[in-house]
Amino acid sequence: MARQARQWRVGAAGIAVLGLTLTACGGAKVGDSSSDAGGSGSSGKCGTFNLAVNPWVGYEANAAVIAYVAEKDLGCKVTKKDLKEEIAWQGFGTGEVDAVVENWGHDDLKKKYITDQKTALDAGPTGNEGLIGWYVPPWLAKEHPDILDWNNLNKYAAEFKTSESGGKGQLLDGDPSFVTNDEALVKNLKLDYKVVYAGSETALIQAFRKAEKNKEWVIGYFYEPQWFMSEVPLEKVKLPEYKAGCDADAEKVDCDYPVYKLDKIVSKKFSESGSPAYDLVKNFSWTNDDQNVVAKYIAVDKMTPEAAAEKWVEANRDKVEAWIK
Repeated sequence: MARQARQWRVGAAGIAVLGLTLTACGGAKVGDSSSDAGGSGSSGKCGTFNLAVNPWVGYEANAAVIAYVAEKDLGCKVTKKDLKEEIAWQGFGTGEVDAVVENWGHDDLKKKYITDQKTALDAGPTGNEGLIGWYVPPWLAKEHPDILDWNNLNKYAAEFKTSESGGKGQLLDGDPSFVTNDEALVKNLKLDYKVVYAGSETALIQAFRKAEKNKEWVIGYFYEPQWFMSEVPLEKVKLPEYKAGCDADAEKVDCDYPVYKLDKIVSKKFSESGSPAYDLVKNFSWTNDDQNVVAKYIAVDKMTPEAAAEKWVEANRDKVEAWIK
């Protein structure tokens, strides 16, 4: 989940085998002949709609609702494909991916696939605003309020030491595929910390949940919109103010993350297919609160994405009608 278009951690081997080993939900493989973008969309019928699903529950909520409406209202055959961010964008040019429905910035990928290769298009905002930063559990902010100023972080570094942080304070990040400036920030702000990866959004959430319950010292990467904030209202650490261009050089980043106007990206082929699924993606827009409701259904209430989407759609039919009018 993640996020800012800078430090990618996708291995070259993983990129090379896009069409060979990555599997889609339901068992379809990326590269199957059945996954041509837009299906029979040229006639205005939906056909097959190939929807990338990136690995965080907020994105999954977007995808669940879009897929549900595409199937139930538009008669599409939706193929969801579980893909990391950059790999999903590679599918635009091959016809293997029609849409990415929660993009966090990624100016580098926009340049590569929209401007240079011309295989993708911006399909407009999702309506969500994304915020990335460093957070601590509420108990810690209450007992040590000065910890919310980055200038004081070295003062507390020893408290955050773990067996994995090599004698430094631990800054906990999530899935290694999430795009992050944190290693550069630690270095450039001269902080006595080491970035350690929890491995997933779920592991990151569990670490913060446990820290609040047991009054443990944890500082880590987190983001909004995110349903977990309603359970444990994490407190954001104030980093040096973001200014346009301060993150232009990935190695020299020394500022906070910007506020992201999250958007949708589609393949050029899909946009020209005549598929009603394209119009659905283009028109799709909802709020952070909407997303958090569906994400909570999935992550906390353990509903299937389809059931979560159905519950939300049936309660918000007026919004859905505006997407498919």
